[in-house]
Amino acid sequence: MRKGVDSTMATISAQDVKALRDRTAAGIMDCKNALQEADGDTEKAIDLLRTRGAAKAAKRAGRKASEGTIGTYVHHNGKVAVLMELNSETDFVAKNPEFQQLARDLAMHIASAAPLAVSAENVPSADVERERQVYLAQVAEEGKPENIREKIVEGKLSKWFKETTLLEQSFVKDPELSIKELIDSVSAKTGEKISVARFVRFQVGGA
Repeated sequence: MRKGVDSTMATISAQDVKALRDRTAAGIMDCKNALQEADGDTEKAIDLLRTRGAAKAAKRAGRKASEGTIGTYVHHNGKVAVLMELNSETDFVAKNPEFQQLARDLAMHIASAAPLAVSAENVPSADVERERQVYLAQVAEEGKPENIREKIVEGKLSKWFKETTLLEQSFVKDPELSIKELIDSVSAKTGEKISVARFVRFQVGGA
């Protein structure tokens, strides 16, 4: 008899699947399978989907994304504006409404959060070194033991990258989600690599 399996499957309703899909943007069958594997525990199912989504995103990382669109945003006061290039593998996905919405959301986020670069790798080495020297001076001033100063500085730099690089920042419309996770969720739905190529943020009277 398969009483245990049938009992578990019976707890997975269409409403459960829809609720999980709304929270993760994963496919219907992916949500159903994750809920079944997690015995109906939504939070565990979310963790499973995030793990699998990250794995799929890693496989797509080496593929070429040469199509895409330009996301734009102008703040209501007319003093901040953003242009950003969001790439996909095909023109078909570039015209997808969810891809277009992602481009708009990212442009709006950049206007609000003012990241310095797309990722840590894109931050100029001179800027990183300047921050490092500031943190070294801070830990010395605080009298931290010399043998742990470098570790403390690396921790401070990691936090700085998270706060100032686009992919590491928390999405302004959903702080529980990083920008990388937001992009990966749309990438998982389209089955294509999606990446931010570049952006520029204009602000009247400032950088």
